[in-house]
Parts: sequence; structure tokens; C-alpha cells
Amino acid sequence: MHGVRVFAVIFLLLAPAISLSGQTTHLSGEVKAHGRAAVPNALVTLIAAPQTTIGSTKTNAAGEFDLGPIAPGSYELRVQAAGFTDVRLAVEVGSSAKPLMVDMDIATKPSEITVTGERGSVEETYTATQQVNVISAQELAIRSKAVLAQAAQEEEGVALQRTSPTVSGIYIRGLTGNRVNVFVDGVRYSNSAQRGGINTFFNVNQASGLDAVELIRGASSAQYGSDGIGGTVHLVSTPPAFSDTPMWSGKYSLIGTSADASAGSNLLLNYGRKKFGAVLNLDGLKVNRLRPGGGVDSHSAFTRFFGLPSDMFIDSRLPDTAFTQYGGSFRAVWTPQEHTHLSTNYSRSQQDGGRRYDQLLGGDGNLIADLRNMMTDVFYARLDRFRLGAIDRATVTYSYNAQREERVNQGGNGNPLAAITHEPERMRVHGLQGFVDKIVGGHDVLFGGEYYNERIAAPSWAEDPVTHVYTIRRGRVPDKAMYRSGGVYLQDVYSPVKQVTLSGSLRYSRASYESRQSDSPLVNGNPLWPNDSLDVGGWTYRVGAMYAPIEPVALFANVGRGFRAPHITDLGTLGLTGSGFEVAAADVAGMGATIGSSASRTATSSGLPVVQLLPEFSQSYDFGVRTRSKYFTMSFSGFINDINDSITKQALILPQGAVGQTLGGTPITAQDPTGTVFVAASSSPVLVRANWDDARIWGLEQRSDVRVTSNWTIGTVFTYIHAADERTGQAPNFEGGTPAPDGYLKIRYTATNGRWWVEPYIHAADRQERLSSLDIEDRRTGATRSLSSIQNFFRRGATVRGYVSPGPNGTFGNADDVLIATGETLAQIQTRVLGGATSGALYDHVPGYVTFNLRGGFRVGERHSVIAEFENIGDRNYRGISWGVDAPGRSFTARYTVTF
Repeated sequence: MHGVRVFAVIFLLLAPAISLSGQTTHLSGEVKAHGRAAVPNALVTLIAAPQTTIGSTKTNAAGEFDLGPIAPGSYELRVQAAGFTDVRLAVEVGSSAKPLMVDMDIATKPSEITVTGERGSVEETYTATQQVNVISAQELAIRSKAVLAQAAQEEEGVALQRTSPTVSGIYIRGLTGNRVNVFVDGVRYSNSAQRGGINTFFNVNQASGLDAVELIRGASSAQYGSDGIGGTVHLVSTPPAFSDTPMWSGKYSLIGTSADASAGSNLLLNYGRKKFGAVLNLDGLKVNRLRPGGGVDSHSAFTRFFGLPSDMFIDSRLPDTAFTQYGGSFRAVWTPQEHTHLSTNYSRSQQDGGRRYDQLLGGDGNLIADLRNMMTDVFYARLDRFRLGAIDRATVTYSYNAQREERVNQGGNGNPLAAITHEPERMRVHGLQGFVDKIVGGHDVLFGGEYYNERIAAPSWAEDPVTHVYTIRRGRVPDKAMYRSGGVYLQDVYSPVKQVTLSGSLRYSRASYESRQSDSPLVNGNPLWPNDSLDVGGWTYRVGAMYAPIEPVALFANVGRGFRAPHITDLGTLGLTGSGFEVAAADVAGMGATIGSSASRTATSSGLPVVQLLPEFSQSYDFGVRTRSKYFTMSFSGFINDINDSITKQALILPQGAVGQTLGGTPITAQDPTGTVFVAASSSPVLVRANWDDARIWGLEQRSDVRVTSNWTIGTVFTYIHAADERTGQAPNFEGGTPAPDGYLKIRYTATNGRWWVEPYIHAADRQERLSSLDIEDRRTGATRSLSSIQNFFRRGATVRGYVSPGPNGTFGNADDVLIATGETLAQIQTRVLGGATSGALYDHVPGYVTFNLRGGFRVGERHSVIAEFENIGDRNYRGISWGVDAPGRSFTARYTVTF
């Protein structure tokens, strides 16, 4: 952690040497409606990134306001008035500031701001050097009906990943999971136990407590550290507002959705005084069983193993898809003295009753796949000091992030005698970060760093379902494993003239991992895992430019280097994952293990030994054009992302005779002639992670909004992504796969008085035929089945659930057993499903689809509003790549909100 030590020394040397001084100014202006009428009593709040309230005031009878004294820097100016949509503006404050004129009506040039595109800065997305999607609180209220990740829908360059009803992630430019990092108000939320194709705890966050979700598209490692190869997701909390006199305000919402029979409510309260503001958010949601399109499950275990539609066996609402979520957050900002601000935030959220439906009747046919007690505790305290001697701003943040869950599984395609495994995990992360910022000669220079110390508690045991005897076992990752990461970075944003913005970041990152044999319990006198460690680092950079040759047009380009250090999950995983059963390099040491040529059961040995992982790096390029005018806004971009030494999942190859050997205590039950091995927990081959080849991802992204008349607008969104292994040209074995080409067409009518609107829209996705060998084996996508897995489900999961009769001899487990629904024997089903082959995939592609949808909203008075949506009107059955559950079928959602 040498870079972190350098940062700490520099920061500590600077802090005591400087005193409060320097120039400040006032920010004043007017708030009007229709550019003419004054808007009195409007709340005007100034906010510094990330989400530190600097001050608030209300406009007088003439609509005038004045805020100050304010230190130089970039800020967000937010104006809120009854009967109007909130206005957010990016403002630059120098030694003097010209009065502003804020129009509360629809702006002639629509403005959208980002508080995360450049660390510590606020800027318009139109003039930013990077591509940033800003999903507002209003859009979150429309999209995030069941889970937060649904916010990714309707955005260019990104897509939704949904492994189960509760567990999801967001794709950015074709990458997800641990190649996309997540932050909350500038504090790292991702940790080293994060899985490869999802972010398990992403949806535990509450959309109702967020001011926005911002998505940086493209390599962001130079600014936000490891994992930012695809991009970065920022959850931006609702900031509190101050008030000249004590003030209470808030809102209460109710929501209900028919597809999953869900109902929820949310209460948000804001309290403000002259130098203090606080926001309390409470949220609860009950989601019941999901009805997919057509009332059928496309990847049901009955469809996968028996080739029969799910509605022959279960009703239209899927079992094991219900869950409950609840939680709250409290955020406060206090200004004890001028230019000093203390921010604190604490949130606690929990999901109960969640299950991995794709491991149950939604795919594998198992009997138990619980996600129990999924909880998060996130706390941070941030000290901001403005005008600190020669420094314009200094910020220090301490954070604590605890994420816990317990996974309970019973494998074997529904084997009631299989061991019931318990894998509770609790990750605790302590973080320290800070930066200093200085504006000089047109340059906004920021120097900072952070350090995160992580430790996981991951005991594990197995229960015999017959004797109820518990035995200690090796968990998914080694218990008490430690991970440390951090880095130092330098950022500069420079605007030599109004039409040009240049930005750059340079960063050194480092990470270390350690699991100790001494922390392992002894089973039969032997430890369950060996000593293992890794210490790696790397340099990353980003250079961006924006040039606006004429007023409505802006050109931009970026070049960046991404970095991802292997995590605890990469280095220590042993057990069942979303892609199948996986082992780590340390667990197969001395077994003659080699890396398979693919992730399929037909893989052959590459001859390369299984060794400890190294970091993966990327080199990315993106470029494009934006336009913005009264009648037309558009963004079009292209990108290339070359990933070197990419970490992928490949089949594990062992020398013949491996059956009976154990992998971390799990017996190998079968081995193919090619050397691939299998365990009872999964019908796919055992997998191992490796730095396997290089890959290139490229794509095109487009978004436009055309204002046809004062009432009518037309919007389009389109994303195309292509990923290929540089050596083979085939789809790379990235967990999660690559989303298909996808687009939206929207037509909105807004009433002249602004009190109601209606929007029909179409969502279409193309057929995705570029599936990797990992996708083909994945139960969520290709859903490969074999003679043995069909037999397992027939004699275990289906028999236990009462779908199989014992046949003429009255005894289960014989050749004359029959499937009650069709009267077929096991042999007849195997022949019909596989046609004489030993294995085959249910799907070799992800089908395309088109859905038709209608939504709208209206206001009653100044306080009451309703949003309603009729989705998937045609009741189309569909899912995205690596989804473990189909999308909702025909559905109606209504949300009522009252403000006070």
C-alpha cells in the first residue's frame, strides 16, 4: 500500500500548515416562470459534489435569492417550487459571480448535470468529456418497481442483469459484476467478495432514498480504482436542505404492481435549519409470486429436462419468487462554522425470503436455494473544509460498509438426501479517503487517495437431512480472508476557452489478499484450505476532450486504461456459483490441473497449468457527438474496449482417475474422457478462473429527443455491443455474457398546463446468437442438460414433488417409473429431449422480442401526483442474457405521491 502511505504523508503535511483565508463571493439571481413572472418562496439550495449541502435560502416576493459567502468551485444549484419540476444547474463560482436567471418552465436548452463524472466536480453532461447517464429521482420512481437495478432500463450503453427476483446487476458497455464498481456518495460500495456476473447487494439499496443514479460509461479506474473496466455506478443520496427558519417537508408514496402482486410504501422527511439539514427515508416493499409473459417459464426445470412447458406442472405465478424488502436511511449535514461542513450518512436495508429461483424449479430443479438475511449497513462521515489557505477544498471521509447473507443450498437436481449446505458470509469494510482541490489558472486540480481494509467472516457447515448431524465444511471463500486495496490519484479539468474542456486523471492502485491456513478448522486432522496470498498493483490513466465548434454541437473523445485486481471471489471461490461449481487455484495445487479450452463439457486441455491469477487491464477508446437545442437533443458515440489477460471461467481438466478425489471436501462424481470433471452440486463441468486470452468489446450508443411541438416529443434509445475473444473470434467467457442489440421508441404528449402526460413506448431487443461456451452451459441462458442430469431430476426433484409415479411395480427408482403428465418413462424422455445425444443445450441463442407499453401521470393540485404504467401489453415472454427469471408479463403499476 505504498501509494496510500504517500497520500497520507502529503495530506498530513499540508493540513496543519494552512489556515482559513482566501476570497469568497456571493451567488445571487432570480427565479421566474415563463421567463417573466417571479416565483416567490422557491427553495434554492447549493450543493457540492458529492452531495454536501453548502447552503439554502428561499426567494423573496420578487423571486430573488442570495447565497454566500461561497468559496470558488463547481456546484449544483437546485431550485424547488410548488407546482414545478425541480431545476438542477451546474454553476461555476469564481472570485465574482454574475446574477443567475432560473426559469422553472421547460428550458429552451435542456440541461442535465452530473456530480460524479469528475471527482469533486459538478458539470453538465452536454459539455462533459465522458459519457454519463443520469437517472433522476423521477425516472427511478417510474422504472424501479421491484428492484433498484431496473433503473438501467431505457438507457443507452447499459442494460439490466437479473439473476433472481432479488439479485441483479447493471451492464455497462457489455460488462457487469466485478468489472463495474459501485459507489454511494463517493464511497466505495463494491467489495472483494462481489461475484463476477452480478452485484449481490445492489438491490438492497432503496431507490426511494436516492436523488439520482449516475452511470459512467467507459474505463473509470483512473478516477475510481479497481473494477472500473466497464464503468462505474454511482448511487447519489437525496441531499438535505437548510432553511433560514426551522422547516419540515417531505413526501409519502404508495406503489402497487400486478405482475408480482407487490405493494409498498415510502416516507421521506426533510428537516432544515440555518446551518443544519437532515433527511430520513423509510421504505418497505412486499413482492409476491411473479407471473411471467404468457404465464410460462422459458427455462423451467420441466422445460430444460423434460422438454415440456411449465404450465403443465405449475400455475402461471412462479413459486419461490416472492420476497420482502425494508429499510431506512438517515443523512445529515451540519455547518459548525463558515466553510466547514460535516456530513454523515447511515443506511440499513434488508431482504427476507429471497431464493435463487434459477437453482430451483426455474433451472436446476433443486429443493433448497435460499438467500437468507441479506442485509447492508453503510455509514460514512465526511468533513469538508473550503478556503483552507492555498487550498480551495479539503475533504476527508471515513466509511464503514457491512454486507451479510446466508446461502442455504441442497443440490443434486432435487436430491432430498443431499447435504444441506449453509454458507453465511459477512464482509466488513473500513475505508478512509480524502482529496484536496485547487483552482488555478483555469485548471481545477484535485489530488486524493483512499484505503479500504476488508475482512470476511465465512464459516460453513453441512446438515445431513436424515440424521440432522452438522459437519464443518469449506465455505465459498476462506473464512477470515483479508483484502486491502487503495490508491492515489491526480485529476485535472481545464477549460482554456468556453468551447473547449480538457480533463485527465492518473492513478496508482494496489491490492493485496491473504487467507491463512491457521484460520481453517481441522477436518480429519487436515485444514480445509492452504495459505494463499497475492499482492498486485498497476497504473491507470484517462485523457478526455470536449470541443464545441458551434453552439448546438459538442464533440468529445476519451482514451483510458482500466484495471481490475483479482478479488477474494476470484482467488478463493470454491462451491456453487451462478455459472456452476467452481474451484480456486490453491484448491487444486498438486493435482496436475490444467485449464480447459472452453467452459463446456467438451473442453480439452490447453496444456496450461492452473496458476494464481494476475490483474486484468483494459485499453479503451470512445468518441462521439452531442447536440442540444430547443427542439432537438442527441448523443451518438462509439467505443472500443480491449481487455488484456482477461479473467474468465474455463473448465477444469484433471488427469484421468479423478473420480472419488475431493475438491475442498466436495467429491468428484464423474469425469469425461477429455478430463473435465463434475460434482453432484451442478450438471455443468467444474470451472476454474484463469487469465485467458485477450478480448475486444466495441459498440455504438445513441439517444435522441425531438420536440415536435410544444406538447409532443419523440425519443429513441439504441445500443449495439459486440464482444470477441481476440484469438478465436468467438464470444469470450465473461460471466454474464453480452446483451443483445436493444432499443426504445417513445412518444410523449404533455398537456399545455403541464398537469398530465401520457407516453406510449416500444422496447425491442434483437436475437443474441453470440453465446460463449460459458453461456451455453449456464442454466440461466443455454441451460445445457445431459442424460445424467435428466435422470437426476426425474428420479429426484420431480419424484419428490409428486410428478412421477412408481409405475406397474409400485417401487420408485426403476425403469418403469413414469412421468404422470405424459405417461413416459425416463428412457423415453431422454430420447425425446436429446435425440440420442449425451448432452445438449435447451437454447443456443437468446430470442429477440418486442413489447408495447403505455404510461402516464397527472397532478392534482400542487401536492398530489399519480404515475401509472401498463407494461408488456402483448404479454410477451422474454428474458435477457444470464437472467435467472423471465421478465414480468402483462402488468399494471400505479404510484401515488403526496408532498408536504
